[in-house]
Amino acid sequence: MINTSDIARRHFLKSGLGLAIGFAWAPELFSQSAVDALPGSLNTNRMLDSWLHIQPDGKVIVFAGKVEFGQGITTALMQIVADELEIEMSRIVMIPTTTGISPNEGVTSGSQSIEYGGLALRYAAADAREILLERAALQMGIAAADLRINNGEITAPTGRTTSYWALANRELFQKQVSTKTAFKKSHTTIGQPIRRVDIPAKVSGGTAYVQDIKMPGMLHARVIRPPAPRAAILKLDAGQVEKMPGVVAVIQNGSFVAVVAQREEQAIQAREVLKKNISWKLAEDLPPSLSSWFRGMKQKSSTDTVIGVKQGSSRARSKVLSAQFTKPFIAHASIGPSCAVALMKDDALTVWTHSQGMYPLRTDLVKTLGLPPEKIICIHKEGSGMYGQSGADDVALDAMLIAKALPNQPIRVQWMRDDEFKWEPYGSAMIVNIDAALDRDGNIVDWKHELWSNTHSTRPGEPTGDNLLASWYLETPFRPSPVKNIPQPAGGSDRNAIPLYVFPNQKVVNHLLEEMPVRVSALRTLGAYANVFAIESMMDDLAKSANQDPAQFRIKHLQDSRAVDVITQVSKMAAWDKTPMSYKKGGKLYGRGLAFAKYKNLSVYVACIADVMVDPKTGKISVTDLYASADGGLAINPDGFKNQIEGGLVQTTSWTLYESVPFNQAGIEVSSWSEYPVLRFADVPNVYVEIIHRENEKSLGVGEGSQGPGCAAIANAVANALGQRIFDLPLTPERVKAALASKT
Repeated sequence: MINTSDIARRHFLKSGLGLAIGFAWAPELFSQSAVDALPGSLNTNRMLDSWLHIQPDGKVIVFAGKVEFGQGITTALMQIVADELEIEMSRIVMIPTTTGISPNEGVTSGSQSIEYGGLALRYAAADAREILLERAALQMGIAAADLRINNGEITAPTGRTTSYWALANRELFQKQVSTKTAFKKSHTTIGQPIRRVDIPAKVSGGTAYVQDIKMPGMLHARVIRPPAPRAAILKLDAGQVEKMPGVVAVIQNGSFVAVVAQREEQAIQAREVLKKNISWKLAEDLPPSLSSWFRGMKQKSSTDTVIGVKQGSSRARSKVLSAQFTKPFIAHASIGPSCAVALMKDDALTVWTHSQGMYPLRTDLVKTLGLPPEKIICIHKEGSGMYGQSGADDVALDAMLIAKALPNQPIRVQWMRDDEFKWEPYGSAMIVNIDAALDRDGNIVDWKHELWSNTHSTRPGEPTGDNLLASWYLETPFRPSPVKNIPQPAGGSDRNAIPLYVFPNQKVVNHLLEEMPVRVSALRTLGAYANVFAIESMMDDLAKSANQDPAQFRIKHLQDSRAVDVITQVSKMAAWDKTPMSYKKGGKLYGRGLAFAKYKNLSVYVACIADVMVDPKTGKISVTDLYASADGGLAINPDGFKNQIEGGLVQTTSWTLYESVPFNQAGIEVSSWSEYPVLRFADVPNVYVEIIHRENEKSLGVGEGSQGPGCAAIANAVANALGQRIFDLPLTPERVKAALASKT
């Protein structure tokens, strides 16, 4: 057995790696206090050659710090560059996001890839086009405005030609990106439903995912986790495992234990045997259940922040409504378990990872491994199913700890399903209380939104602490970073807690809990899912109390015409005015509901209508149809835009009807799909999405916009079908039957 605690940490000379492609990227040279802020990701990645290289062979090399994990941004970013450079997409080569090579755009999250990274690349490509045109004009002795570009070939009225490839050199782009260059007004690839470049490998069995990587001499490893959080090893006997066929080594560092074998199935078999030969000291400090956690949440120590305050004219209250809504801990439940491949060679550690942030991941790897940043290389490779901070960052450290102990051999680590369910960070449980008042005319005159939640971000990359799982179990353990909330206007637990609706009096209070019963972090939408569920449920109940149509009730409380437009469009799509809100037929209950939100109050506008059928005997809810209208400004790829809205609606159907992480004092009670049901293909609703094209508006983030409105629309439809609202997610058959029983 190899005990890596006994291996002295090596110190390396601070010298850069020999890169095939070099450039003058140096964001640390610029600070916002010293220079004017630039838009999007340009603000911290200002050099033109950090984004683009034009090669003599006619290829355009594109570097991006935002990563692909199924949302289609690789294709969209290629469309942006092709459009501004006036070249065919086939000329573009996208470099996988790699530390030391790619611009540092932080984490790919929050629906910001196109809005921030895409905007930066658009400026870079437009600037490169103008630089090359000016250079060509200077050579030809004519005005740049008289030149024409066709797929990188530049032609003068005289017929004289040159090209990007003949004009470009490395020094030409060693400058700060200019944001004064105008974008092209007419588009060739932007706005077109170009087929995604990542799909062929996925449907043909190619090397689409990090799970598919194969390398000569690659070894396979599995980690043996404790039976519960915060447990520690009392005794480990590796003798039996070390004699098993194919076993190469057992690695131990404190309470971090892994087995390495020549073949994957050998590693899995060895893991099961080794689990039986480890004794653990258990903490047993979890709450008895989720319901007990909810009962005590409001009494927990918290950091309280008041936001979104309005104090307008006081109007007489006619009706007051109050309600409490809850959302459970939710797992990422990715179909493909977390995976990474690591290799230590020539005193440097390289990891191929599906992390959503190469540079933040490297920050924590540097802390844990004790190597300088230039000796740790993180290369992105897409993973199967990424919806936030799953186990992708953690498995990268697992692989690197093992690779450091076994240099010169690629180490592949893939989590088992029970690792995934028990050890990945979950989406935080939340309580939301809303108190609202109507005047005699049915207008909302007072609104108070109060929420209790753990943090929604414990990602790597914080200045203090280490947020990678294995680092907490080493012989010299690290501590996690302090709890924090992502600040407004984007927000974390309070994301979308401030309604876009206009009320004269309003107050939002965020209680950020310091104590976390289970590990939590970013899951798609963060707090927006619960906040929109609560807000839109209350809006429906207020509309009913005011005896007003839910769509028109929302519209009269909005001053944003684009918000009104998506509600109007989805109402037409679903024939809202011509279909009853609820009815009974064949022993089944039917209902429909509407909801709206502008994600983060900064990004995509989405309005949704849901149709549901409820079986009162079994309590089963079937979502039959989902309609959505979305406005994301300039749609780079309309098909990709729709894909994101559609995918969000399918995922939110699963969250809303099924998903919740059960636990007791001894640990997490889910280890397989049988204990964590998700939406099955037979229950996927019909999904209809229409987008509002706005070519003269900036592109908005769309990836997380439909989950909140989708959930709330389903909840409102169920409330209409039952004649009784369910305030707690998920909307399980047991809760349906309880709601129906409460009416009798």
